[in-house]
Amino acid sequence: MRVLLVDDEQELVATLAERLEMRGIEAAWAVDWPGAQALLQKQDFDIALLDVRLAELNGLELKRRIEALYPQMKFIFLTGHGSEDDFNACSAEKGCTDYLIKPVQIDILIQKLQESVQ
Repeated sequence: MRVLLVDDEQELVATLAERLEMRGIEAAWAVDWPGAQALLQKQDFDIALLDVRLAELNGLELKRRIEALYPQMKFIFLTGHGSEDDFNACSAEKGCTDYLIKPVQIDILIQKLQESVQ
């Protein structure tokens, strides 16, 4: 499984990618749309793990941009805010397989990733 992680908290996303790699899941990360776009041009991903609230672009808009290029991509959203509005917006999105609140437990994340790509 190959996972793209996009979160504007660089330390968090780098650590999360490292933890996934330690468990045998290929992971690449970016902190914004240009970085994610560059990674998407270099390799294929099975699923994208997106922060709902990014500095320049929200996660839903990022999902739509990625999906326009890769319509089969699956998505899981992360948020540190956990608002009901965020949950409802993400849940209504086609292709969104899950919504997790940070800090996410790695075992739960791995389970959700595996369920999403089956």
